[in-house]
Amino acid sequence: MDFEMSASDPDCGLAVALAVMGGKWKPLILYHLGYGPKRFGDLRRLVTGISEKVLIQQLRELVAAGVLVRHDYREVPPKVDYTVTPFGQTLVEALRPLCAWGTSHRVQVEEMLDSRVVDQASAHRSS
Repeated sequence: MDFEMSASDPDCGLAVALAVMGGKWKPLILYHLGYGPKRFGDLRRLVTGISEKVLIQQLRELVAAGVLVRHDYREVPPKVDYTVTPFGQTLVEALRPLCAWGTSHRVQVEEMLDSRVVDQASAHRSS
């Protein structure tokens, strides 16, 4: 019996998970929100390199998917924060082993990335 599935198969669990949290930024947003509610500005600082526009879009998508809840406080100045839902917490828990893998393999990955930069620089010089 062959259990291998294509990640593009809608019955594949990985495809289902990536439909909710795929992309460069959503796992990082979820990682930080896994430690508790955060305001927009906090997330902007914590998720290094993300633009304000992209962060807004990613947060909207995660709220629409039921992964996050946006809390609007009726204060002046306006205050908004984001919290992981119980459904979203299941994704945070799924990310933790991936974080552990990254910690365990950090040196190997950094060496691989460094060699890619050197290879790309060499290819660029020879062209």
